[in-house]
Amino acid sequence: MAASSLTISPRKLRSDLYSYSYQNDANTPLVISVLASLIERTMTRNERIAKNCKWALTKDFRSRVFDCHETPDMTIQSYLERIFRYTKAGPSVYVVAYVYIDRFCQANPGFRISARNVHRLLITTIMVASKYVEDMNYRNSYFARVGGLKTNELNNLELEFLFLMGFKLHVNVCVFESYCCHLEREVSIGGGYHIERTLRCAEEIKSRQIEERRYNQIARIML
Repeated sequence: MAASSLTISPRKLRSDLYSYSYQNDANTPLVISVLASLIERTMTRNERIAKNCKWALTKDFRSRVFDCHETPDMTIQSYLERIFRYTKAGPSVYVVAYVYIDRFCQANPGFRISARNVHRLLITTIMVASKYVEDMNYRNSYFARVGGLKTNELNNLELEFLFLMGFKLHVNVCVFESYCCHLEREVSIGGGYHIERTLRCAEEIKSRQIEERRYNQIARIML
């Protein structure tokens, strides 16, 4: 039932990308769900490859700056929704962030998106994309709080990202349109969206069950 209520058509996605209004639309932009699905599928593929080939792990020492000491206990969808809720970055920001992630991976072939680095990569690319797209922006310190980082950590991530990207941040209209079309194709052919959404729901249910077990254990100890 949850999957059917989240059905996204290419037409709805395009309308959302080009005519989203903060005053008229209180819901999270559709592009966030599609982007979360794409990234989750990429992570799943990378994890599968890494199990079979040790050389497929991130080898670039500099790009390991995005690695966390502990894997964040938050899904990609939830993390992107949190970023939107507190920054109100428009749909175009997420498309440009997607362009940046793609460019970053191409410029650094030894880098692999994984559960350890994806959250830091997302908050960094979205912040940089917001500075490129939006006329007004929050400070790095605010983005850091939203992303669960310290300000100096995010400042360092932004600097490393810019150098690893070669400062290639310009996104012209043709490139933007091509990535919008790619997102639409992902929706039109299914793009694994419903599968990934189902997996995400299963992961969240499992996470809640673990939390409930922890709570019950603590309650028994206290009694």
